[in-house]
Amino acid sequence: MEIKLQSIRVRDLVACYENDADKGVWSYGGRLDIRPPYQREFRYDLKQKQAVVNTILIGFPLNIMYWSVVGDDKFEMIDGQQRTLSICEFRYHDFNIVDPERGVLFFGSLTDEEKEKFLDYELSVYFCTGTDKEKLDWFRVINIAGERLLDQELLNAIYVGPFISDARRHFSKNGCPAYKMANDLLNGNAIEQAYLSTVLHWAARRDGIKEVSEYMSLHQYDANANQLWAYFSAIVTWVRSTFIKYRKEIKGLDWGLLYDNYHEEIYDTAELEQRIHDLMEDDEIMKKSGIYSYVLSGDLRDLSFRTFDKKQKREAYERQQGICAHCGKHFELEEMEGDHITPWAEGGVTTAENCQMLCKECNRKKGAK
Repeated sequence: MEIKLQSIRVRDLVACYENDADKGVWSYGGRLDIRPPYQREFRYDLKQKQAVVNTILIGFPLNIMYWSVVGDDKFEMIDGQQRTLSICEFRYHDFNIVDPERGVLFFGSLTDEEKEKFLDYELSVYFCTGTDKEKLDWFRVINIAGERLLDQELLNAIYVGPFISDARRHFSKNGCPAYKMANDLLNGNAIEQAYLSTVLHWAARRDGIKEVSEYMSLHQYDANANQLWAYFSAIVTWVRSTFIKYRKEIKGLDWGLLYDNYHEEIYDTAELEQRIHDLMEDDEIMKKSGIYSYVLSGDLRDLSFRTFDKKQKREAYERQQGICAHCGKHFELEEMEGDHITPWAEGGVTTAENCQMLCKECNRKKGAK
């Protein structure tokens, strides 16, 4: 990769600044894409933006920025997005700074000398020329607002195209449709690509594709992400209609997997809700979120039950004189595990009377049945 350090004046950087929901964010005479697909959409708060402007007015240096050369006199922002936005927005009166003596100041309130000082300020920019892989390698190591780039953001950059652009519109924006429809079902943050990462994982698995990257490669040049959105919408609709009462335990479950496996079944939703209610009140169940999978699958492995404490296990061990209740061999206490004599499914509870000690191998065999 070729890396060349240049100085760019603020007046040139802010030329033809445009921030449009459809066209994107551009400056430098329309030649710099400030927010390419792999950039996050977080924003500096007012104090951070004011700090950038004050640094320029004082004449102190800002950190070096990194631009990628992507064509004939065309560039993409690798690092420096928020500093660039702060500079452009101040120039076009989107926010103000506060002077202790003069009060609130917009760009237009500055003296002519201050305006020229601001516009003539020289920014240090590394222009990086190389392959997409080299560009992404740079993006991995450059510190962006103190955070490393997330895997999904890297994938967005590698497989940029109409599919991911439309998918990000649905899943990656502030107040995006996915947030409005299902923020109470999904973990993470839309801007940090958590929603998009989740639904792509679901869709890839449904199609028998092991890696999300392969799924994105296959769909990279699709005209839009309508099929992905339809799949997500179907999942959300199924969840809402199947589980008629919302509980906090419903958030973040693998709804894609549950939908794929069980959405064709017909459920008595009132009866399903009553089962969930009863299980939620069962003190033996520790992993309450697993109840939703369990009422569909009937698989006890979806649940996590109370375990016997040290005192209960020691009492059972002494009562058995260290003999495994299944294989009849003697073991040390640390070589054994507590087991329910009467299983939970048959009404068993986690009490000393219902505790027996099994060697680890026997306990594993019993659990696998």
